Amino acid sequence: MFIQTESTPNPATLKFLPGQNVLETGTADFPSSEGAEKSPLAARIFGVQGVNAVFLGTDFVTVTKDENVEWDHIKPAILGAIMEHFQSGQPVMAGGAGGASGHADHDGPDAEIVGQIKELLDTRVRPAVAQDGGDITFHGFERGVVYLHMQGACAGCPSSTLTLKMGIENLLRHYIPEVTEVQPVAV
Repeated sequence: MFIQTESTPNPATLKFLPGQNVLETGTADFPSSEGAEKSPLAARIFGVQGVNAVFLGTDFVTVTKDENVEWDHIKPAILGAIMEHFQSGQPVMAGGAGGASGHADHDGPDAEIVGQIKELLDTRVRPAVAQDGGDITFHGFERGVVYLHMQGACAGCPSSTLTLKMGIENLLRHYIPEVTEVQPVAV
């Protein structure tokens, strides 16, 4: 098994490509080791000293390290953990759980606008963000403001504010006049 690695715009995060499916659909975000038991793969990666977060995509694993640790010191152990997991035959998610679509539900008078927002996120934003090892999901819409949740390499990335304001906000405002602003939200 050969696992490729790619840098991301976030220097604290690396993207690992195992060359096979990680999740069939959706994503799984583990911003801390709490809850990682839902994924034997994430739990194994958190076993490496210095790992702060794990994000699983359809064909990649994004790992965020502690700022006091160098990639040269933990990257071989992370590669080993990923390889061991796929060779073990264990599922990526325990108990048949799958990845989540990530978008929050929204009912009410703005349902049509929210549908347009989610469509643009799914077709224009999320594929590009996945290239960098992250994900951006819809969290809410209120009085013209779109609230988005940033995951994986996007969470804590120095360029995420610029991406959010200059890229995503401009895109949504162009196609959906009701959108006035985009704000990040921590979940």
